[in-house]
Amino acid sequence: QAQLVESGGGSEQAARTLRLSCAASGLPFSSYHVAWFRQAPGKEREFVAAVSRRGIETRYSESVKYRFTISRDNAANAAYLQMSSLNPEDTAVYYCAGTSTLPSNWPARYNYWGQGTQVTVSS
Repeated sequence: QAQLVESGGGSEQAARTLRLSCAASGLPFSSYHVAWFRQAPGKEREFVAAVSRRGIETRYSESVKYRFTISRDNAANAAYLQMSSLNPEDTAVYYCAGTSTLPSNWPARYNYWGQGTQVTVSS
């Protein structure tokens, strides 16, 4: 059974750093583009960052560009989101997602989702 499991969330103060991990199992991880999305209370799920199958291409939302870094390690079946210069607007549940088609900012394009990990940033 294919599964994505996020970890690394928690509470942090503004301007600090957190690193999220996404562990994959039951699917050919290197065949999937991976993205991170987030959803704050009362808001729609929004795209954060994506990385291509081999980790060569990345894309970011404007709100996290230059602060967050997405990466992956196909040998470890894992993806990561390094979040720096955190601010309270980054508070949300963060989800890892995988797609076997094309990388996209659109959640509906993704076949597999993790259960999410909460990130809370205080000022």
